[in-house]
Amino acid sequence: MVSEYNKTFDKQNYTVRPLERGDYEKCIFQSCDLSNAVLTDQKFFDCRFIDCNLSLARLDKTLFRDVQFKQCKMLGLLFEKCNEHGLTVAFDSCNLTHSSFYGRKIKNSRFSECQLIEVDFSGCDLSGSTIYKCDLASARFENTVLDKADLRQSYNFVIDPEMNRLKGARFSLTELAGLLQKYQIRIDNDL
Repeated sequence: MVSEYNKTFDKQNYTVRPLERGDYEKCIFQSCDLSNAVLTDQKFFDCRFIDCNLSLARLDKTLFRDVQFKQCKMLGLLFEKCNEHGLTVAFDSCNLTHSSFYGRKIKNSRFSECQLIEVDFSGCDLSGSTIYKCDLASARFENTVLDKADLRQSYNFVIDPEMNRLKGARFSLTELAGLLQKYQIRIDNDL
């Protein structure tokens, strides 16, 4: 098991040779291919993944603490299988389509300009999180805690206020239809 500190991994293809199991602290993964990688029991502390492909990687007991993902392709990731102690993440301009955060506590997380299409947030605690300018088409919100979450300028979401906690959550006026869809109400901008 390796222990890496403050190291940069650039343009590595971990589909050919797997990332060594271990602890990675303050490391940068730049333009790496981790698609279908087995990241079971890996630990990432204060790391950054930039322009990486992590699609369909196995995240069983993987620890992401204070980890940032920027411009990453992350299709079909099951964050619900991650180590439940300390999942603290931020996503900027990432594609997380078909990923799942089912039942996870990811309070105060940040999703900025991401594709969150068909992402499962059921049973998730997103209180205090910022979900800014994200496409939430067909994302699933059921028994989700969104207290004090900021979803302004995000779009294509359907969130049932009767099935989710929304106390203090912030939404853009233009996207209110996503909160009222179940009532089949028409909302027009004309006066």
